[in-house]
Amino acid sequence: MFNKILIANRGEIACRVIKTARKMGIQTVAVYSDADRSALHVQMADEAVHIGPAPASDSYIVIDKVMEAIRQTGAEAVHPGYGFLSENPKFAEALEAEGVAFIGPPKGAIEAMGDKITSKKIADEAGVNTVPGVMGLIDDAEEAVRISREIGYPVMLKASAGGGGKGMRIAWTDEEAREGFQSSKNEAASSFGDDRIFIEKFVTQPRHIEIQVLCDQHGGGVYLGERECSIQRRNQKVIEEAPSPFLDEATRKRMGEQALALAHAVDYASAGTVEFIVDGDKNFYFLEMNTRLQVEHPVTELITGVDLVEQMIRVAAGENLALSQDEIRLKGWAIESRLYAEDPYRNFLPSIGRLTRYRPPQELAVEGAVVRNDTGVFEGGEISMYYDPMIAKLCTWGHTRAEAIEGMRNALDAFEVEGIGHNLPFLSAVMDHPKFVAGDMTTAFIAEEYPEGFAGVELPEDTLRRIAASCAAMHRVAEIRRTRVSGRMDNHERHVGEDWVVTLQGRQFPVQVAADPDGSTVTFGDGAVMRVSSPWTPGDQLAEISVDGAPLVLKVGKISGGFRIRSRGADLKVHVRTPRQAELAALMPEKQPPDTSKMLLCPMPGLLVGLHVEAGQEVQEGQALCTVEAMKMENILRAERKGVVAKINAGTGDSLAVDDVIMEFE
Repeated sequence: MFNKILIANRGEIACRVIKTARKMGIQTVAVYSDADRSALHVQMADEAVHIGPAPASDSYIVIDKVMEAIRQTGAEAVHPGYGFLSENPKFAEALEAEGVAFIGPPKGAIEAMGDKITSKKIADEAGVNTVPGVMGLIDDAEEAVRISREIGYPVMLKASAGGGGKGMRIAWTDEEAREGFQSSKNEAASSFGDDRIFIEKFVTQPRHIEIQVLCDQHGGGVYLGERECSIQRRNQKVIEEAPSPFLDEATRKRMGEQALALAHAVDYASAGTVEFIVDGDKNFYFLEMNTRLQVEHPVTELITGVDLVEQMIRVAAGENLALSQDEIRLKGWAIESRLYAEDPYRNFLPSIGRLTRYRPPQELAVEGAVVRNDTGVFEGGEISMYYDPMIAKLCTWGHTRAEAIEGMRNALDAFEVEGIGHNLPFLSAVMDHPKFVAGDMTTAFIAEEYPEGFAGVELPEDTLRRIAASCAAMHRVAEIRRTRVSGRMDNHERHVGEDWVVTLQGRQFPVQVAADPDGSTVTFGDGAVMRVSSPWTPGDQLAEISVDGAPLVLKVGKISGGFRIRSRGADLKVHVRTPRQAELAALMPEKQPPDTSKMLLCPMPGLLVGLHVEAGQEVQEGQALCTVEAMKMENILRAERKGVVAKINAGTGDSLAVDDVIMEFE
C-alpha cells in the first residue's frame, strides 16, 4: 500500500480523498493556486505545494507543475479527483514515466472513453445501445448547421473531450446551432484545452441514469447499482439519488451488465461511471463513460456501504477487488443536493464573494438516518470566480425514498449560508415539488417546471400558519427582551401585549399569544390554536421550533417590525404588529423599484469577453448584445426588446460586478 499520495485537485473532492487516505493511514499532499492559499484542502493535508496563479490553466491543469510537486514531496501515487487532469491521458502517461501510480484507469481506457466519438464506436461494438448522431468532428459553424439539419432538430453539440456540462449546447434552429457551435468550442478550449466538437440527436424527455462500475487490474469487476441524475440545469446535475425511482430490477441488471461489458472492453481498472439516457419505455442509450470518480459518488456509497475512494486506492496499488457481484446489495435510499454559489433569483447566475456565515447541518449516522456533507469551504472563506461554483454536496439517507426526502428537507432548512447568492431555496423547493416527490421527472424538469426561472416559493396555508404562530411567539420573546429595565433588583418588566397581527406572503393573521414557562399558546382570529415551544433567543439566526409537536426549522433575520424568515424554499418578510400598527401599515404606499428598463445590467460577476453591438446601433428583441464569462461558462446577454444603443459603458476585458451598467438604450 502507498505511504503518501498527492491529490491533484482542490475543493470538496480533495477534502473527500484526504478523509479516506487518513482513515487508511496514508499521508496526503495538497496542491494549491494563489486563490487557494487558505483553502480547506490545504489545511487538511499533511503537506501542501503551491503550483501557480489562480486560473486553473496556469496551475491545476499544468502537468509539469503537478509533476514537480510530486517530485518535491516524494508522493508514490496521485488521485486526480474529477475535472482538471482526471481524464487527461497525457497526465497518466507522465505519471507512468515517473514511476508514480495513477489512482484511476489505464491511459488507454482514458483515451478510448475520454473521446466521445471513439467511446460511442467502442460502445456500439460492445453491444451497448447508442444515440443516433454524426461521429465525425465538426470543422465550422456552417458544417454544424448542415449536419444538424440532416440529423433533425433538436441536436446536442458536445465537446469531444468535455464533461460536467461544459462545452454542451442544445440547438433547435440553424441560428442556435451556429451560436452553440462557437460557444461550445470556446468553453471546451477554456476548460479542457481541446476545442473539438461533435453533434448527436437530442432525445427529448429523457431520464439521465448512470451505472457505477468498479474494476481491478486482474479482470475483476462489479457494478454498484444506478444513480438518477435527471434534475439538471444547463446540463449540470443539481440533485441525484440512488437508486432510481424509475428502474425495475430487470432493467437495472441489463444496464449494469452492459456498463460492465463496456468497461471490460477497454481493460478498465478503477471506479468509473457509464451514463445512459432512458426514455419513458425504459429503453436506454449510452451517453458517455466518465473515467473518474463522479461528483455524486456519495449516494452510491450510502446505499452500498462501499468506500469508492478506498477501492480506487486499493486497485491502483494492485490489489484484487474484494467484492463480487453477488455481494452487492442496495440498501435504503440516498439523495444528494449540490449547493452552488449561484443566485436562483437571477436565473442561477454565478455568485462570488466571502462566506460571512457557513453553518452546515450536523452530520450524523444513526439507525434509519444519515446526514453527510462533503465540502471544501469554511466560514470566512472566499468563493472565487476562477473555479466551479459548487460549495458543498449535502446527502441524506433513509430506509425509504420518502424518509430520505424528509431528511433532506430538514437538513436544507438547517443549512446556513450568508454572503453570497446560493441555490438552497431552489433545492428546498424541489424537495417539496409534487413531481419530484412522485419520482416523475426527466432532464427537462427544471425547464418545464420553472420556465420563467425561480422566483421563490408560495407556501401553503398550513405552513404559513405554523410560521405565523412561531413568529408571533418569537416576537413576544424579543419584545420582552427589548422592554426589560435593567439595573433593578426585581428585574421589573413593562407589560407586553397579547394581541398581534402577523403579515406574511400577502396574508394577515390576527393572533393572541399566551405565554408560560414551557412555551406559548397562539390563538388565531378564526379560533384555531397552535402550541409553540423553542429555545430560540433574540439574535439566534436559526430557530428550531416545535409547533403542535411537529418540528419546524427557520432561518431568522431581523427587519424593522418583524423578521426575515427563510424556510422550505421561501424567503418571507414577516411583520408582527399591534392591531393599530397593522391598521396604519395598510395605508402606507409600497416603495417602487428604480426603472432600469433602458439599461443592460450585468447579472453576475464576471469578465466581459465580447461586445456584439456598438453605440447608435438598432437592435432587435433577442439579439446578442455581449458575452460575459463567469466560472468557466460563457453567458450571452440578449436584448429584451427592440431599441437603439445609446451608450456603452464597458469594454472587452473589463471585470464586472453584479448590476454594473454595461450599456444604455434610447
